[in-house]
Amino acid sequence: MEKDKKKPFFIHQPEYAGGPKELSKFIHTNLRYPPAALEAGVEGMVLVEYDIDYQGKVVATRVLQGIGSGCDEEACRVVRLLKFDVPKNRGIKVLFHKKARIQFKKPVQKPAPPQPASLQINYTMTAAAPPADQAPEKPAPATYHYTIHL
Repeated sequence: MEKDKKKPFFIHQPEYAGGPKELSKFIHTNLRYPPAALEAGVEGMVLVEYDIDYQGKVVATRVLQGIGSGCDEEACRVVRLLKFDVPKNRGIKVLFHKKARIQFKKPVQKPAPPQPASLQINYTMTAAAPPADQAPEKPAPATYHYTIHL
């Protein structure tokens, strides 16, 4: 009979609920491109190192490689929002260190759909009064205004 194999790690690492795909999705949905970076046209990758306490909260962040224009601060802000699941580590309170690469790429602006050309036609019609000898005591001529929008 074989011995039951123990897990290879003495200290269990924290995991984000849903795995790495959900972690990337969370970062992507909460990341806001800084206005200063948009104006300056800054793009690139920010490398952030962060510490996770024994409760799964991010307690500290450090920028290892930044691109400036507010992108470094935004990357740290998003990383501080993360919450990890930390399994019990035999009663030991461990501080974990991890790194995240956060890509800043200018959002692609879709061109606005072409607006149909607006055409407006104004048409005024005035009915002329008949000569004075043919129609005695008739009302003043009628005027009609039409506006057509195409």
